[in-house]
Amino acid sequence: MADQPNPQGAGALKIAHLAKRGVLLVLGPLNFLFIAFVPLLCVRRAGFRGWYWRLVKRACSRLLWLLSIRVEMSEAHKRALGDDTGSLIVINHLSHLDGFTLMDVVPDKKWFTFAAKKELCDAALLRTGFTGAGLVEIDRSNGKVALETLTQAVRDMPERRSVVLFAEGTRTNTETLGEFKAGAVLVARETGRSIRPIVILDSDRLLPRGKFFPHSGTVRIEVLPPFECDLTATVDEDVARLRQEMIAVFDRR
Repeated sequence: MADQPNPQGAGALKIAHLAKRGVLLVLGPLNFLFIAFVPLLCVRRAGFRGWYWRLVKRACSRLLWLLSIRVEMSEAHKRALGDDTGSLIVINHLSHLDGFTLMDVVPDKKWFTFAAKKELCDAALLRTGFTGAGLVEIDRSNGKVALETLTQAVRDMPERRSVVLFAEGTRTNTETLGEFKAGAVLVARETGRSIRPIVILDSDRLLPRGKFFPHSGTVRIEVLPPFECDLTATVDEDVARLRQEMIAVFDRR
């Protein structure tokens, strides 16, 4: 005989879900202010970047828990990401949840930072934290300067640290991956680093474009083998090959 629905169990889950949302509305802004103000007081302390990285990572995990969002990554993929060195990380971009979900599952021993548009750092309160955490500011109004800035930032990074680049440059609304920008391939060729592709799945279903508050659910993340640029091929050929490797994973969802 098939199991019967359990109204009491469903009701308890709904109450727990609503309670989490209530806590988020009350404590979420306080948590954000705490993360933002810590660098103003501590940015010059020895080892700041290391412990601030872990602080932000834990904050992302707490946020997702309060939103009832789970992130799934296999243990093999976690080990591969934890052992990763000398790479750029390239991910697809489906929703505003993507950065939070990646921060939630990355092992502590693997550090990364994000490349982000310069406008995000215009607010004085955010600039100190972003700069202290190693965020790479990109001036998108000047492609040549942006590429030079990113390349130098990658050259200066320790082997264990990676910069995360969004392959498509922005969120996409398609059923498959959008067209890739060439920036990651150009920087990888210039610096000699490999590319570590990571595919994020289902975050757009939880937080579609134009929505402010996400649904609860599960986001899956898959880590692909390192991608090595082929210096005998053109940049466009490398970009196309990278995109096809990520599409092969994305389209299985």
